[in-house]
Amino acid sequence: MKRILSELQPTEIWNHFEDICQVPRPSKKEAKIIEFLMDFGKKHNLDTKRDEIGNVLISKPATPGKENIKTIVLQSHMDMVCEKNSETDHDFEKDPIVPWIDNGWVKAKGTTLGADDGIGMAAEMALLTSTDIEHGPIECLFTVDEETGLSGAFALQPDFFKGNILLNLDSEDEGELFIGCAGGIDTIASMDYKQEEIPKDHFPIRIEVKGLLGGHSGDEINKGRGNSNKILNRFLWQINKKYDIRIADFNGGNLRNAIPREAYAIITLPSKFKENVRVDLNIYAADMEEVWSVSEPKLKISLESTDVPKFVIDKECSSNFMDAIYACPHGVFAMSSKMPGMVETSTNLASVKFSDDNKILITTSQRSDVDSEKYNIAQMVGISLTMANAKIEHTDGYPGWAPNPNSKILDVAVDSYKNLFGKDPIVRSIHAGLECGLFLEKYPNMDMISFGPTLRDVHSPDERINIETVDKFWKHLIDVIKNIPSN
Repeated sequence: MKRILSELQPTEIWNHFEDICQVPRPSKKEAKIIEFLMDFGKKHNLDTKRDEIGNVLISKPATPGKENIKTIVLQSHMDMVCEKNSETDHDFEKDPIVPWIDNGWVKAKGTTLGADDGIGMAAEMALLTSTDIEHGPIECLFTVDEETGLSGAFALQPDFFKGNILLNLDSEDEGELFIGCAGGIDTIASMDYKQEEIPKDHFPIRIEVKGLLGGHSGDEINKGRGNSNKILNRFLWQINKKYDIRIADFNGGNLRNAIPREAYAIITLPSKFKENVRVDLNIYAADMEEVWSVSEPKLKISLESTDVPKFVIDKECSSNFMDAIYACPHGVFAMSSKMPGMVETSTNLASVKFSDDNKILITTSQRSDVDSEKYNIAQMVGISLTMANAKIEHTDGYPGWAPNPNSKILDVAVDSYKNLFGKDPIVRSIHAGLECGLFLEKYPNMDMISFGPTLRDVHSPDERINIETVDKFWKHLIDVIKNIPSN
C-alpha cells in the first residue's frame, strides 16, 4: 500500500487512520473491521475481547508507577457513513477509502472519508501501541453500528469494561468539549401503490436534483442547506397541477442521519406538454438557484428524456405522495432557550425510496435536547404523513445525554487545554446524537466528556478533517490521560 498520509503529524495517528481506510466498515456490516481490531490487539499482546453484537474492547495495563491511577475508557465507533457522488464508482463493502491531502485538509475521492469516527479509532490505536506515554490502566472501546441504530451501545453489557471515566472521541470541533447531546427518534412512513399502464400519449422524462452539500443531520441542520427530496418534489407538485403527470419512480437520499444531497424522479406526462415542462424547469431552476445561491451554490436541477418505464403508480397514491413530501416538515423546529445559538429540536426528511413490493418508503429522523419535544416533533411529522394515507412507525429512539455540572473529568480537560494552548475551551452540548446517553443507562456513575479534531461536512462526500487540529487533539488527549487522578 502506497502511503499518502505518512508525512503528516502526528504520524502515529495518521498511519493508523490510513490502515483503517483500507478496511470496509459500513454500518451493520462491520465484520472486517472487527477482525482487523481483534488481530491488532492480539498482535500487540493486549487483552482483547468482543461481545456478542461485535463491540471490541482492547485493554492496556498502566505504565510502571501508574498502577494507582483510575482506569479510563476511550471510546469511538468503528462503522462509517457510506455516501458517494452519483458518478463515483465505489463499493463500500469491498473497496478501500482513498484519502488525499488538499490545502491543510484530508479528504476522500468522491466518497465519505470515514474520519467520523475513524480518527477516534486511530487515536485509540496510537495510545495502545505507544511506548513513551505515561498512563494508568486504559480500556479502548470500539462500538458497532453507531450511525444507523446505535445497536452496539444499546447491546453493551454493564460488565463489559471496568472504568468509570470515559472519553468519547467522536466530536468534530477542536477546542470544544461536549458534555451533553440530543436524543433522537426515527419516524418511518410507507405508502402502498398500484401499478398502472402508462397512458398511450405520455412521454417519459427524468428530473434530477444534485450538487447539494448535504451533511450531518445534527451538526449541519442549522446551516440552511437544501433538501433534495423537498426541492424535487416541489417541482413535481407544481407541474402536476398543470399537466396531470404520472410518477414511475422517486429516489432521494440514503441515510436517516444525512441531509439528502441528490434525488431523481422518473415521470410521464402528455407528449404535447414536453416542451412546456422544459420551460417550466428552466424557470424553476432559476428560482431555486436564486433561493439557494448562498448556502447551495452548486445546486443543479436537470431534465432529460429517458427510457419508457414499465409502469406508473396510481393517481391517488401519486397525489397523496406529493402532498405528503410537500407537507412533511424539515429542518430546525426550535432553538434552545437554555443554550443560546444551539438547536433544541429538528427533523430531517432523509430518504424517499420506491421498493419492489409496491411500496414507497419515507424515512425521517427527529432530534431534541428535550425528551418531550423529541416526541412532539415526531408526532408532527407522523401526522403530516398520515393525512396523506401513509402508515407510520416510530422507532424506540435513543436518550439524550444530560450535562453533568460536577464532572471531574471536565475539570481535568479544561485545565489541560488552558495549560497547553493558553485559552479556555468552549464547553457545550451538541445537537448530534452520541452514544454517551446509552452508556449512562448501563453505567450510571460514568463521568464523561466528548472531544475531537475538526471535521466538516461529515456524512457527505465532502467530508474532510483538518490536519492541524489532529495534532492539537492528540496533545490534548495525551495530557488529559496524564492528569487522570489516582484512586
